[in-house]
Amino acid sequence: MKTTSIRVDRQTSETTVRVDLELRGNRRLEVGTGIGFLDHLLSALAFHAGWDLRLSCDGDLQVDDHHTAEDCALALGEAVDSLLGDRGGIRRFGSAHAPLDESLARAVVDLAGRPWPEIHLGLTRERLGGLSAENVGHVLTSFAMRARCALHVDLLRGTNDHHRAEAAFKATALALRQALEPMDLQGPPSTKGSLE
Repeated sequence: MKTTSIRVDRQTSETTVRVDLELRGNRRLEVGTGIGFLDHLLSALAFHAGWDLRLSCDGDLQVDDHHTAEDCALALGEAVDSLLGDRGGIRRFGSAHAPLDESLARAVVDLAGRPWPEIHLGLTRERLGGLSAENVGHVLTSFAMRARCALHVDLLRGTNDHHRAEAAFKATALALRQALEPMDLQGPPSTKGSLE
């Protein structure tokens, strides 16, 4: 990873998203998607990963929250993927547990460049603030696909869906922070000499 900061712009007929990301940041956050709970989750992700994140989205919220949630995750995943380059010089793997009161989440990540999301949250509420509960997992799935990482997130216990969703994002952040740690290693972090 030669550089740790990037700007990504994503524009479609449904959304306009801008992401400024610094992976070795000071937790400076400015997130505005028009969906308060999505802002809350993305801010938790960036803060606990140790990133600086400025993310703005002007989306078609008159339709619903899906396009905004998905496109913000895709833009953020694209930023991470672009910064990783050939993915050399990083730890590659990360795993973490994060509790929030009665809730406990586990996240495991492999930044090898092969996308595979396994997101199992079991949320039961229809909505969390202005965000559809189904889109909580979809954000993580979309991020993993565009960041080209294997991401496994499981809710191990909990009864409050706000706590459960937030614990999932915090565990993901901690796993990403670990996987992105610099390693003094020549070439890609793989015994076969390639991540492809």
